Amino acid sequence: MSFQQGLSGLNATSKSLDVIGNNIANASTYGAKGSRAEFADMYAASLSGATGNSPGIGVQVAAVAQQFTQGNITTTQNQMDLAINGRGFFQLEGPSGAKTYTRNGQFRLDREGYVVNAQGYKLLAQPWDEAANRAAGDAAPVQLLTGLGGAVATGSGSDPAVQGVRMTINLDARKTVPTDPIDFDRPDTYHYATSQTLYDSLGAPLTMTYYFRKTDADPANPNTWEVYGEIDGVPYDGAGGNGLITTLSFGNDGRMLSGSPANIDILDPRPAPLVAPPAALFTGLPFNFSGTTQYAAGFSISDLKQDGYTSGELTGIQFDNSGVIKATYSNGRSSNLAQVQLADFQNPQGLEPLGGNMWRESFSSNEPRRDNPGAGSFGRIQAGALEESNVDLTGELVNMITAQRIYQANAQTIKAQDQVLQTLVNLR
Repeated sequence: MSFQQGLSGLNATSKSLDVIGNNIANASTYGAKGSRAEFADMYAASLSGATGNSPGIGVQVAAVAQQFTQGNITTTQNQMDLAINGRGFFQLEGPSGAKTYTRNGQFRLDREGYVVNAQGYKLLAQPWDEAANRAAGDAAPVQLLTGLGGAVATGSGSDPAVQGVRMTINLDARKTVPTDPIDFDRPDTYHYATSQTLYDSLGAPLTMTYYFRKTDADPANPNTWEVYGEIDGVPYDGAGGNGLITTLSFGNDGRMLSGSPANIDILDPRPAPLVAPPAALFTGLPFNFSGTTQYAAGFSISDLKQDGYTSGELTGIQFDNSGVIKATYSNGRSSNLAQVQLADFQNPQGLEPLGGNMWRESFSSNEPRRDNPGAGSFGRIQAGALEESNVDLTGELVNMITAQRIYQANAQTIKAQDQVLQTLVNLR
């Protein structure tokens, strides 16, 4: 007569209640994954090898299996919150340099500008390669610096659509040639004027004013206009020293024939000691007038851009669904900083739980595969959202009731065994 079966049932059911209790406790923990207790029956081996008539000696807990199913995604008001919709784990680096993995995307900035979780572990991402326009290299902790760095002078920007100064206008074909030479202080010597801000290599702004004047310098083509420039009220030292940038020629259909692009060297008009004249302000600055027309209509500007900008302070960051981290700055610019890299495992259930919503790889999980969000079988990232626990609270409460009844039933088998043994002891 044995109490083994009932005792093993009590132990196994107690373990099951522990698992259920842990699931319920983490029902509201973002990124948490529920577990389940898996059981196996036990039989004693006999000397003869015949076990067909053996009733068994109870039950054992075979494993506590983690369940890595997708949790619901809920939106938040914090752009630093990230949720993975699909397979994959965020990669984190601890103080010792060891890598851990998590599904909890509650991130923030520490005092040094690193993106970290609540335990101070740093989020890993691939640095952005501006030349290749993609992330490249090994994943490293993401650090967001407060400054943009060096300013970019006009003509040195990376926007292929602008490259220097780009201007598209319409000049009124009905205008006549002024009789007097151009004088920027006399509006009757030119027809139109407009301004824009250019930037030097230090990011200092300069006001560039453009003057447009119809000319008869080319007898073969009366549809010719001269474009002059003035920087901070001083004509730049261009062709002839009078600020002439270029001459635009138009056909009888109003379309431009020549005069664009023009690459201009400009000397700095600012006085000493700010500069040491004659210092070069811009060398070979491109002026692109593509699309400019001369129709019998009023003067209009459809496009006026330049590619320089001053320095700026970091004002915010945002993530797209492929994990690219984009920074925005106070000067209106934005730039890609890095791309979050996810990790996935052949057997996620083999990961070793560390607590704090983190796991680390083990022999059972195999080594991680790494790639960008949305690549292959990897899930995408949703910013301003978090993944809820995948625990089904209703199901866990039902499981708890069932486990309680099973615990009581096992206790009853021990009680019955005790009564039978007492009856046997009372035989005289």
